[in-house]
Amino acid sequence: MSDSHAGPPEAEAEPDGPSYDPAAPAPLGVGRTATGSAEVDACLARLGDADHLATDGHIEVYEDVHRGLRDALTALDERPGPPAPTGAPSSSYDRS
Repeated sequence: MSDSHAGPPEAEAEPDGPSYDPAAPAPLGVGRTATGSAEVDACLARLGDADHLATDGHIEVYEDVHRGLRDALTALDERPGPPAPTGAPSSSYDRS
């Protein structure tokens, strides 16, 4: 057998060329859909910041987004709702 059919040669490292860095930041390409809430949409947009960070920097972004979403949900509980009924319930029929 000849060496020409032995398969592809082993890749040699290029000393001056680009190399593959598995830890380099790379966008995940996850789309985000607007919710209609400016506060929530701002938190979701912040997730895009993780695309430019190394993996060990993601936790800070995720914690910040989690805190913002939690605050947005908490604010929903603090908003005033419809006024509570006052006094005794009235009867819908006349007793006379």
